[in-house]
Amino acid sequence: MGPLAARLARAGQRLRQADRAHPWVLDTAVAALVFLMFCLPDLLHHGRSVDTEGDGPHRFHFAFTQLPLAAMLALQAGLVLPLLWRRRRPMAAFVAVAVVFVLQWSLGAALRADVALFIALYSLALHGQLRRLPWACAVMAAGMVLVAVRVSPAVSVWDALFFLLSTATAAVAVGLTVRARRAQLAGLRERAARLETERDQRIRLATATERARVAREMHDIVGHNLAVIITLADAGSYATNTAPQRGREALRLIGDTGRTALGELRRVLGVLREASDGTRQAPELSPQPGLADVETLCDGVRTAGLEIVYRTVGEVDTLDRGMQLTVYRIVQEALTNTLKHAGAGTRVTLSVVAGDGRLVIRIRDNGPAGHRGPGNEEGHGLVGMRERAALYGGTVSAGPAADGGWAVEAVLDLTPQGGTR
Repeated sequence: MGPLAARLARAGQRLRQADRAHPWVLDTAVAALVFLMFCLPDLLHHGRSVDTEGDGPHRFHFAFTQLPLAAMLALQAGLVLPLLWRRRRPMAAFVAVAVVFVLQWSLGAALRADVALFIALYSLALHGQLRRLPWACAVMAAGMVLVAVRVSPAVSVWDALFFLLSTATAAVAVGLTVRARRAQLAGLRERAARLETERDQRIRLATATERARVAREMHDIVGHNLAVIITLADAGSYATNTAPQRGREALRLIGDTGRTALGELRRVLGVLREASDGTRQAPELSPQPGLADVETLCDGVRTAGLEIVYRTVGEVDTLDRGMQLTVYRIVQEALTNTLKHAGAGTRVTLSVVAGDGRLVIRIRDNGPAGHRGPGNEEGHGLVGMRERAALYGGTVSAGPAADGGWAVEAVLDLTPQGGTR
């Protein structure tokens, strides 16, 4: 049954595709089928007596009106032709068939093509406006009463009404069932398309988030280490003639800084590297820096000429790795900006204070602040610091200090989501 059901499903799908491309073909086929099955037999038996006699407890004699061939053809056309637009104009098709049906039975004639009325009612329930269906059912019921009265000499009125109204009810029920099924399938297709769109949006959002994260990491790594290298290179060039030993020391520090930067770049780019078979490779490198590495960071910047006083307050070592990385990058960016804008010989005070459900990072230097004022365009560094702080519900402010110099302050929320630690 499995392969058979699959073949039937594929055949049904192909039929629906062909119907959407050429809707007139199916409508014409239905009308032609009704003509061959119900109209043609009446035409072939035209002229024969339809008198019927029955023997039993109650003898009865029943005869339908004999119609001329032209009149029969006209009535058959009136019943069958409206089926051609039963899907595009279901109410109009039903009204046209009903009018011909009532006219035919008013003349006392019986035609097999009357089945078209049930087909039109089914099409109205399937394709038409549901608010018009009760009116159509009322018209159908009136027509069935007319038929039951006409055949009352042969069949009980109640038996005839039961059979006719049951057939009409079945037509309406089938139409409504198919309509509900199609609506359900359309809803499922719409939901699948919406889920696919949401999936693509999530992929694009995740890709953009990953790009932004990598861009921040690259900016912090490259910007900081290049600033240190440039400062050391300038200092080494000045000391080459007067103090060769300091020049060699500057070259050694440049090499160490470059190797450190290269290691961090490999760590960041390692998460993007994929093996030739498409599986992601985990980089076998050192972990991301944390608060324990801030002192090493300060030592490296001190070699470039800054005087840094670093202190911590509170249980900062218990912070999670993500927050420690955020603190490290904020400190790194602030020191890089000080090195670039204030230059060697600048004194920097750095403090990391944890308490009262928040973590406060303060970096203050005594360098000139005029060229770092709000008139200058914000670079990626300050934007990156704010994005990192926002991940922990924090803020970053930067501007001239009250007693001169430049100050950067970041406040991070230590309260986890849910309100409990």
